[in-house]
Amino acid sequence: MYCDPRFSRVREVFARQFAEGLELGAAFAVHLNGELVVDLWDGVADGRTERRWQHDTPAFAYSCTKALTATVLLQLVERGLVDVSAPVADVWPEFAAEGKASITVEHLLTHQAGLPVLEEPVPVEEFEDQPAIAARIAGQAPIWEPGSAHGYHALTYGFLVGEVVRRVTGKSVGDLVAAEIAGPLGLDLWVGAPDDVIERAARIKGPDRRSGTVTAVPEQAAEKAAQAATGDTAGDAAGEAAGDVFTRMAAAGRDPQSLMNRALGNPSMRLLDGGANNPVILRAGWPAAGVVTTAAGLAGFYRALVAGELLRPETLREAIRPRATGPDRVLYVDSSFGLGYMRPAMTFLSPSPSAFGHSGAGGSLGLGDVEHGLAAGYVMNRMADAVSGSMRAYHLIQAVYESL
Repeated sequence: MYCDPRFSRVREVFARQFAEGLELGAAFAVHLNGELVVDLWDGVADGRTERRWQHDTPAFAYSCTKALTATVLLQLVERGLVDVSAPVADVWPEFAAEGKASITVEHLLTHQAGLPVLEEPVPVEEFEDQPAIAARIAGQAPIWEPGSAHGYHALTYGFLVGEVVRRVTGKSVGDLVAAEIAGPLGLDLWVGAPDDVIERAARIKGPDRRSGTVTAVPEQAAEKAAQAATGDTAGDAAGEAAGDVFTRMAAAGRDPQSLMNRALGNPSMRLLDGGANNPVILRAGWPAAGVVTTAAGLAGFYRALVAGELLRPETLREAIRPRATGPDRVLYVDSSFGLGYMRPAMTFLSPSPSAFGHSGAGGSLGLGDVEHGLAAGYVMNRMADAVSGSMRAYHLIQAVYESL
């Protein structure tokens, strides 16, 4: 392990989270202006066998995948193969069905397409057949008028953007991540892991769901916002509104038919033995939730983004410009998206307004910040009961910024 003395408080936070029993196994890596300044790991990779976490232990990082998928598509934009302002149906004619002819590639990337849910249950036999799943979405009508609102397309984002990539290149997102990103940069990062990687991957331990409630944001963040609504701001309209949002969010988490749970639950990983630990999921390479990576691999991806090695600086600058910000139709709380990248909001907690990246269900996080020259990756195997990120990741990132 390594930690530059300037970032000693990051090591302290990392160690404290283990000491307080918040972690099972985890890793955290940070680059500053291209220099590796933090590379930490500890704990148990597999709670059943007590296998220790190593530097090269990869972990399933859920929606951190979305930033990789966005980068693959934006590379195609730079090559003149995709126009984000053009209709999706230009490259995917079947998509125009059911009133979707005007939906653009930008709508897909910014979660504005109105297609956050797969209406028909996806059978296990199709889990590794991404074109088949995309064809199901192509036959659906939008839930809201595309472009009029945004709502987190938790799983459909990947099948939609991934099919655009496939129609243009004949290749999957996972193929292009390997050829254009992970391979050239030498990163331990896969969207669709091979068998040898699956064998040494950390085993995810699911959250305690005895309450039956799923939250959209890190548990303590939601709690603090709710307390603010009933505390000093109890008589304040903004405070009351915040309390109402979190009340509705909690109710949606308990309702299996809510838009939130329908967006998160199909295709259902729970149909497989071991859920996200099942080789079918780790191998499938879903472009919204399919990356298997080390913390160093995830941080290395953002280092390359910030350095202009994967996208031209002007492309990245335009891609991280917020395009859909405010109340999220699926998650209820505020979210903010550029072209596939999250921007600071309740669903992407950051001490810096210039940060961008993507969080993953249960806690994982990838972050870049061009203004500060930062790149970071955090992976773990003890999931928080949250759709996006965790306070563990936030406290580590906060310590990084405090160390600058």
